[in-house]
Amino acid sequence: MSFKVVEQAPSRLNRCELAVPGSSPHMFEKAAKSAADVIFLDLEDAVAPDDKPKARENIIQALHDVDWGDKVISVRINGLDTHYAYRDIVDVVERGGERLDLIMIPKVGTASDVYAVDMMLTQIETAIGRKKKIGLEHIIETALGMQNIHEIAAASKRNESLHFGVADYAASCRAQTTQIGGPNPNYAVLTDPDEAGERVRHWGDMWHYAIARMVVAARANGLRPIDGPFGDFSDSDGYQAQARRAAVLGCEGKWAIHPKQIPVANEVFTPSEKEVTKARRILEAMAIAQKEGKGAVSLDGRLIDIASIRQAQSLVEQADRIAAK
Repeated sequence: MSFKVVEQAPSRLNRCELAVPGSSPHMFEKAAKSAADVIFLDLEDAVAPDDKPKARENIIQALHDVDWGDKVISVRINGLDTHYAYRDIVDVVERGGERLDLIMIPKVGTASDVYAVDMMLTQIETAIGRKKKIGLEHIIETALGMQNIHEIAAASKRNESLHFGVADYAASCRAQTTQIGGPNPNYAVLTDPDEAGERVRHWGDMWHYAIARMVVAARANGLRPIDGPFGDFSDSDGYQAQARRAAVLGCEGKWAIHPKQIPVANEVFTPSEKEVTKARRILEAMAIAQKEGKGAVSLDGRLIDIASIRQAQSLVEQADRIAAK
């Protein structure tokens, strides 16, 4: 391990993050009763310009009036290039009470963007005597943000998670796609002809590089990497496939833009009973090995060492947090 110790963000379950428009207060109670771990109340893309002031008031009231239970509550502010953003931060934090946990910043492009919001939050929290420090979520959804992702991830002690905003990222890169997430038949390779002259077309994952890079930046700075939206909420299989791909790459969760997607995300990002049992056996075997002065031991015909312990500990800790919930 490096001499540099990576400080971990606060530990929170983040398997499913449900998006709820601030302009639709009738959805708030349903969201609070859902199985999502995190809810972000949206003031940005899901709210029309004329509705933004009212949506802000809706969210402030809901932070006081709605019983959110054990949900982690975030508010997605408007972009820092708009005249809505400063009022989103000031009004929601000053008047929203202690229930707010996180601020989500869209289209983060540079570390200075993070610094600006951090500065405002610090001043407001000090001025009103807020007891709980607000964390930050960052959506990486532009070419600029992806270029500067490592600096963004390290820009503030408030940072908790990075999210991949696939739709705006595609637009920023001028990618030839109009769907929100998912594969594209044109992103494929064609095999050479076989003896019969037949060729096979293999689809690829056009978002693999972006998500893998986000995971590295997040983990290197102790943050949670979260996969973003999948637009076709009628396609449960497609959503599940994208979630599983994200999980394999190291993401802790995925957005849900419709309640239908919540149970799928929770299932994908919840360790199976078989996985948890194996992880506990690894920890038990290593505990015995360490008492015997061994640095490694075999279990079921496979070598396990210190790296195996770290993986097992992470999985067991997550399972325990889910069980406690």
